Amino acid sequence: MSETVADAPTPAQAPPPGLTELFVAFAIVALSGFGGVLAWSRRMLVEVKGWMTPEEFNDAYALCQMLPGPNVINLSVVFGSRIRGTAGAVVALLGLLGPPVAIISLLGLLYARFGELAAVRGALTGIAAAAAGLVIGTVAKMAQPLFRGRLSAAPFIVLVIFIAIAVLRWPMYWVLLVMLPMSIAVAWWERR
Repeated sequence: MSETVADAPTPAQAPPPGLTELFVAFAIVALSGFGGVLAWSRRMLVEVKGWMTPEEFNDAYALCQMLPGPNVINLSVVFGSRIRGTAGAVVALLGLLGPPVAIISLLGLLYARFGELAAVRGALTGIAAAAAGLVIGTVAKMAQPLFRGRLSAAPFIVLVIFIAIAVLRWPMYWVLLVMLPMSIAVAWWERR
């Protein structure tokens, strides 16, 4: 039986998971998403299990974006190691990667055989639209802590970066070269 958001423990009440529970949680996350599991990772760690607060998740995810490699894989390793050390990092990573590797291997064989069928192409188009909706929903949830309490400069910095890259089509590297130090300085100033 799955837990609902209303039944989820608060972060202060949530006991740290054991290795089996950690593996199962990340396996469920991996099996819930297709093409990206950030939304499911946040839901599992914050809303269902209560192992992290929204702010802790955002902080851990921000760290994982700075590390080389896929963000959610980094998140599984960071979270697993914080909870259960090296064994936790390995178990969370295996939970996140094991089931999808098996499924994708099987799907690859099936696609090689049936990939030209119109029904298969239509199904893949629908899955892509659902994944886009999940990303948009997760961005909205992750932005909520930015708007709590006093107004900060973070949403405005994000808006400036979006306009510069997406609307004005300025080179991303130059925009980030200017905005990254500026955003770090603003964050430092706001936390003083």
